[in-house]
Amino acid sequence: MSFLFDKIIFGPVKSRRLGNSLGINLLPTEIKLCNFDCIYCECGFSDREFFLEKEIPSLKEISQHLENQLKISTSRSEILDTITFAGNGEPTLHPQFSEIIVETIRLRNIYFPKTPISVLTNGTTVHKPLIFNALRSVENPVLKLDSAFEITRNRINRPKFRMDTEMLVENFSAFDGNFILQTLFLKGKMNHQVVDNTTDNEVFEWLKIVEKLKPRCVMIYTIARETPVEDLQKINIEILQKIAFEVEKLGIKTQISG
Repeated sequence: MSFLFDKIIFGPVKSRRLGNSLGINLLPTEIKLCNFDCIYCECGFSDREFFLEKEIPSLKEISQHLENQLKISTSRSEILDTITFAGNGEPTLHPQFSEIIVETIRLRNIYFPKTPISVLTNGTTVHKPLIFNALRSVENPVLKLDSAFEITRNRINRPKFRMDTEMLVENFSAFDGNFILQTLFLKGKMNHQVVDNTTDNEVFEWLKIVEKLKPRCVMIYTIARETPVEDLQKINIEILQKIAFEVEKLGIKTQISG
């Protein structure tokens, strides 16, 4: 069971973390394209290792669709809490990502100048200057870190490359705390291997990274929709609140989505 966005622009939809959100999907509408293959992803699993540029919308198409929707939202006096890059995989994989951000900012400034732009990203491409600068130019770069341990991240995120913890943290540090960190907590099994990023040791080491990065906010959440792996458990709100309390002791704001 999987869910894919069938449009370039979708919504506005009610996001449990971001409020009334107008979504932008930079990726194909029929398949998931991501350099992660997370066991909890609502888009399902992907066996694609590459894609052709003809499969993805162009900068011109995205701009036209976005401007049309912003005009509609303006005519309806809709409230947009955010314009969010999400969709069927990792948005920063689009080869024109930086140009798309520039164009989105331009259109936002015309139609909804007070609405922040958010990008939900796994953060694995922020070492690239164009992508880093694009993310720095939006109000809400939301970067993912589901565990401090490589073995746990490999089981949860199933990256299609070796993901070194120290390098990832160093890349995130370049934001100087001006970003949002997101972590999905879960437990269960994948291929008969236990997956649990809520143990005392997991949370302790994760907190050490949070303290080092000092993001302006940490989004703590858990499974909300069907997942491609059946044997996964949603974490109860009391455990999420306990983790959030430890983050707030560091002087960092948290947002919990149970």
